[in-house]
Amino acid sequence: MDIKQVYDEESVQNVGPSRIKIVYQRFGNPALTPVLLMMGAGAQMIAWPEGFCIELASHGLHPIRFDNRDTGLSTHFDNAPIPDFSAVQSGDFSTVTYTLSDMAADTVGLMDALGFDSVHLVGASMGGMIAQTVAIEYPERVRSLTSMMSTTGDPSVGQPDYAALANLGAPPSNDRQGFIDLQVRSLKAIGSPKYPLDEIVAAENAGRAWDRDHDPLSMLRQAVAVLKSGDRTEKLHSLRIPTLVIHGESDKMIDVSGGRATAEAITGAELITYEGMGHGLPKPLWTEFAKQIANLIHRAESSR
Repeated sequence: MDIKQVYDEESVQNVGPSRIKIVYQRFGNPALTPVLLMMGAGAQMIAWPEGFCIELASHGLHPIRFDNRDTGLSTHFDNAPIPDFSAVQSGDFSTVTYTLSDMAADTVGLMDALGFDSVHLVGASMGGMIAQTVAIEYPERVRSLTSMMSTTGDPSVGQPDYAALANLGAPPSNDRQGFIDLQVRSLKAIGSPKYPLDEIVAAENAGRAWDRDHDPLSMLRQAVAVLKSGDRTEKLHSLRIPTLVIHGESDKMIDVSGGRATAEAITGAELITYEGMGHGLPKPLWTEFAKQIANLIHRAESSR
């Protein structure tokens, strides 16, 4: 039977307790093992490169990428208060609309809508934090966990290199080319020294992201959700889920100490770090990432 590698984008309504819309896209054979791909703050599902998704599917998996709330074509919380980031850092959460637990409930709601009792989770950056939260709050729904370039919420680890980010500038509100230029500058600043950025591809991807959605406050709303959600370390100790932690040793957005702390917190977790990898998914590593994730998933499946 001929199985499509890439399906059209689809959507489901009234997902989870918040009754939101989520837009998602499948890859490979829907009859195979489901893997949900969860992206980071302000990033749309298309930040998971199509080629990487197809690579995962080639290992006998059924990857599904989706737009988190407040990103892409999923529901945006446009009427929420504008987050006061300084106040949130001081412990005043009155302008925070939701937390990682709400986003975890969205993920489980998507699983319900798609008819999955349980899935394998792969989360990058904030997506890794959401995946960890799903595993903590809904352990019976998670077959394995892959946490990529993420951290535990402990403020003593995983902190960004603020000097590398200081001069990037604010996101433009209504300037497509300005947004593209900022995205390229940002990706260069936090990217992988060993794997130079393809600026043409990065600009094309940024343009596509702008055309799908350019909510200037989505990243801020998600960033304060992360801060309000706090430190997960003690709760991660309770997990008994097959876990892989992947991190770049040159990550300037989330220091590699965050990945090491995640692996230390979860019993039996495997940690793999990559020299010269920053905060991103360098194309030369797609095959390696897919192999490591697939190996974890197939081991987890064989032990069920």
